[in-house]
Amino acid sequence: MVAKKYQNPSGGLNEAGRKYFKRKDGSNLKRPQSTGKDGRRISFASRFAGMKGPERDSKGKPTRLLLALRKWGFRSKESARKFSQQNKKT
Repeated sequence: MVAKKYQNPSGGLNEAGRKYFKRKDGSNLKRPQSTGKDGRRISFASRFAGMKGPERDSKGKPTRLLLALRKWGFRSKESARKFSQQNKKT
């Protein structure tokens, strides 16, 4: 788990977190794409639509899975699955 100072409260990494991983690992992490039909967004939707586990915890709070989906512009795993199926290249 990455340090709290590198996490965005609404899900994902903040800019400082992306810079941290650039320094540490040489990673070139990009921001989430909340709109459009780019291949990166379609790929994300395909991967996360198939994720196992609940979208909310026992107290009703959204899990990291749901926060990530929202960050990418999806309301649920079902909406990500539908987007993925409509835009997937054959």
